[in-house]
Order: sequence, then structure tokens, then C-alpha cells
Amino acid sequence: MNWKQAQNDYQHYLKIERGLAENSIDNYVRDIEKLILFLEELKIHEAPTKIQKETVQQFVYSVAKKVNPRSQARIISGLKSFFNYLVFEDYREDNPMDLIESPKIGRKLPDTLSEGEINNLINAIDLSKKEGERNRAILETLYGCGLRVSELVNLKISDLYFDEDFIKVTGKGDKQRFVPISQINKKYINIYRNEIRVHQNIHKGFEDIVFLNRRGKQLTRAMIFTIIRQLAEKVGLKKSISPHTFRHSFATHLLENGADLRAIQQMLGHESITTTEVYVHVDRTHLTKVMNQFHPRK
Repeated sequence: MNWKQAQNDYQHYLKIERGLAENSIDNYVRDIEKLILFLEELKIHEAPTKIQKETVQQFVYSVAKKVNPRSQARIISGLKSFFNYLVFEDYREDNPMDLIESPKIGRKLPDTLSEGEINNLINAIDLSKKEGERNRAILETLYGCGLRVSELVNLKISDLYFDEDFIKVTGKGDKQRFVPISQINKKYINIYRNEIRVHQNIHKGFEDIVFLNRRGKQLTRAMIFTIIRQLAEKVGLKKSISPHTFRHSFATHLLENGADLRAIQQMLGHESITTTEVYVHVDRTHLTKVMNQFHPRK
């Protein structure tokens, strides 16, 4: 197997098996191309199935001189994923990146939107178009329930427990959780279901999926990204946002308004409280309020 073949096979795997967005796939492929270029420049003739640990270590050292630690960590992570794929497909017995450690970098705090910015995005939706009601329900659900984009596109009608004010969400590793849903969120999902979705020709196999495209099939993650990006451009929002930004905003706004961190952890579906704790750093004013409210020497 040569590098071009391995790269193409891996690209196909990322798209079909893992369902990654084009931008993510491009980043992974770019990491491999950097390694290929390094090998060509040094006239090293080692196939992807035979490349030695010493060679990739030499490549990582060369990268460290040119890029910042965050970019270096991303390249290392990308190549580890590539060689893990080769091991998984039985092209290799080991991953030559296993002993290479990523540089320590600080955790990047998530971007968030203000309540006003979220309202502006939702108000910019053209409700005269059929997809308008669907898109409003999508944004309300991303922000109202703090869902990951994969959880949103896979949400089923049979997961909607509106009488109990909950929805059932299937998260990472097929782990399920119940998330509260507000009256306004239920209202917009019901408008979409009863006024738009009910008139669609639904493709076989997608009858239970909540949010559908114009062909009556499940929406892709990439389509949700596109909807949000176009709305951001429409309102002149300068921030770089994604579906995940609504999830971050959901958690941050709950914390700002006094919600318990453990409750936020459960709603987000985080296994560890340390993952949720990043929102404490986003909203430092919350810490001051807690101190002033609960410390005996206030």
C-alpha cells in the first residue's frame, strides 16, 4: 500500500464510516500530506504500513519547530487517528505514534452567544419558506436542550415525551439520557410537525426522525452547520459559530442564572464533572455570586 492509496482509503473511511464534515476531513488529510512531504524532502522511502517510530518522531520534532503547541497537538492527534485506522484494517500491527506525547496546552474556552444574539439569529429565519419553521425548531432545540448536533439529527418522534416535559437523547456511545424541554421549545417543534412535516412525503425508514430535509430524509450534520452559518452571515454576526455554540450557550446561561453544575452535567450528558467545569471559567461572575451568597464572612 502506497501513501496515496492509504490517504484515499482513510478519506473514504472518515466520510462514510465516521460521517465527518468536509472541513474535518480536509484537516485530517492535510496532516498526512505534511508527513508525506517530509518523507519526500528527506528522500525517505517508507510505506505507511512500514514507517518506523523513529521516522515519525523525527517528523514531529521538525513540526515542533514550525508551529505552535496547539497546531502540533492537532497534527499528532490526526496522525494517531490515521495509523489507528491502518491497525484497525490490519494493514499494520502497531501505531508508530503510540509513544509520542502531545504538548501540554491550555484548555480553550468555548465561544458563547448572548441571549440577544440567539434571538437575532432565530428572528432572521424566513418563516415564509417551508424550511423556516423547521429551522426555528432546530435552533430552539439546540439552545433549549443543549444537544450535540449528532443528537439533534438523530432525534426521533418516539423520543419526545412532551406530556412529561422531557425528550430522550441518545448521546456518545449510545448512552441515553432524559433532558427537560420548555413549553416554548415544544410549541415550535409542534408547529413544525403539525404544519410542515405532516405534509411531506417521508422516505421509507425516516418516518420516526423529527427533522427532515426537503426529500423527506434525515438531515446531515453538515446541513445544520450550513443553516447556522448562513443565518450568522445574514445578521452580520462576526463570531465563528457552529451548532456546538448553542450547546455552550445553553450551559453558560444556565450557570449564569444559578443552575447547579451537577444538573448541567446531567443535561449535557458529560461523564465527568471536569468537562462541565469549563463553564465555570467562562462565567467567572458566577463564582463571585456564590462566594457572596454562601460564605459566612461576607
